[in-house]
Amino acid sequence: MKAYVFPGQGAQFVGMGKDLYEKSAKAKELFLKANNILKFNITELMFDGTEEDLRQTKVTQPAIFLHSVILATALGDEFKPDMVAGHSLGEFSALVANRTLSFEDGLKLVYKRATAMQSACEAVPGTMAAILGIDDSEVENICSLITDEVVVPANYNSAGQLVISGSEKGVAIACERILAAGAKRALPLKVGGAFHSPLMEPARVELAETIHATKFVRGICPIYQNVTGQSVTDPEIIKKNLIAQLTAPVRWTQTMNNMIANGLKTVVEVGPGTVLQGLFKKADRNLDVSSASI
Repeated sequence: MKAYVFPGQGAQFVGMGKDLYEKSAKAKELFLKANNILKFNITELMFDGTEEDLRQTKVTQPAIFLHSVILATALGDEFKPDMVAGHSLGEFSALVANRTLSFEDGLKLVYKRATAMQSACEAVPGTMAAILGIDDSEVENICSLITDEVVVPANYNSAGQLVISGSEKGVAIACERILAAGAKRALPLKVGGAFHSPLMEPARVELAETIHATKFVRGICPIYQNVTGQSVTDPEIIKKNLIAQLTAPVRWTQTMNNMIANGLKTVVEVGPGTVLQGLFKKADRNLDVSSASI
């Protein structure tokens, strides 16, 4: 069984997608179409912008989406997934790649998600931190006992690697207590806000309306969704899970374990970076992992 997986925010880099634009006529056509849909020149920011440009959520998310989806498209007949998954933002890339969503609708949803999330971040400042070397259950328990601030588990990335999210004060308190409980490290992340936490509720409400108005169809293969880590094919359930994703944790550890249990042997990461390959290798050393290329 072969899976194609799609990265999330943080994988961006200056120059991303430029080789695709130059090598593939189809890729160039899609990049130019994206500029028209977004009504700004995102290709210029991707190819020749600054790291600061690319760190803006409203740029980062569509940029990573475009790099991932256009690369999947450029693979042509080689793209034959038995299953797909995407980390946070990457779930939208996966849904376009497996044809649940059209390219145009996927890009519009990602841009709506990005701008809604950026607005939520500006309205209520928040942050995230990576916790290493302690059981997930211990982190969950510590977060649950902090009731006067918002702090929750946000990304279950792999065994012993969990990201927490919430108010700046809530995350600081949690990090202090988690380190005292024996964690190896608690690393503040350079992010724009408290993603996958209750602080994203305004963005969830805003995105829900757009998702409900968008056409989803049954894709060419199942997608393993972040909210449950389970295989899904029903378009209505996919919509429901996508909406919940903004305020719910990314269950990537569970996603990988379920894919492996269902016969996964080969993993191809489609898009910028190699983070997901590393996580899959950590989950099962016997997997054949690689990056997509044309």
